[in-house]
Amino acid sequence: MRTRRPAVRERVVRALGALRLPRRYGEGPLHLLLMLASFALTGYAGVRLLAGGQWPLVLAWFAGAALLHDLVLLPLYALADRAVVRWTAGSGAHHTRTAYVRVPAALSGLLLLVWFPLIVGSAGGGSAAHYEATTRLPGGVFLTRWLLVTAGLCALSALWLPVRTVQRRLRGAPRRRSETKQRSASGV
Repeated sequence: MRTRRPAVRERVVRALGALRLPRRYGEGPLHLLLMLASFALTGYAGVRLLAGGQWPLVLAWFAGAALLHDLVLLPLYALADRAVVRWTAGSGAHHTRTAYVRVPAALSGLLLLVWFPLIVGSAGGGSAAHYEATTRLPGGVFLTRWLLVTAGLCALSALWLPVRTVQRRLRGAPRRRSETKQRSASGV
């Protein structure tokens, strides 16, 4: 019986060693489980989306969305980001302040991109009526709600910036490397 116990232990240790995914996979087992679940959900949604016989429209929508993003939206928000960076460049902490403009703008833009037909439809288009007929929920509220969410995100970001600034000053946060280099280069 003693000879059998080490063999069982060795098998258990080997099995547990095989569960150590970071060496082979790069992440833990929970990450792998979540990734597999998201792929399963995406596959299910894809099958349901393409099962309606409207797959040519879906493919055209995906191609149009990729072209719209790459040729129109990307240059627009890159220009807007550069304008924000130039506008805040005079201050010493422009990188942190720029993030407080980028995050609400990106979230608001994402919401606009996802709900665009219904937001525009709220102003009098047919998308809201189709949405109401399909879901039995009001469709004319999307423009107002998107504007309220955008205002809320901007207000939250505007309130969070002074809180973080005060926290850094109270903690006596060390200077950033770029600020130290600038001071040493100028001889101060």
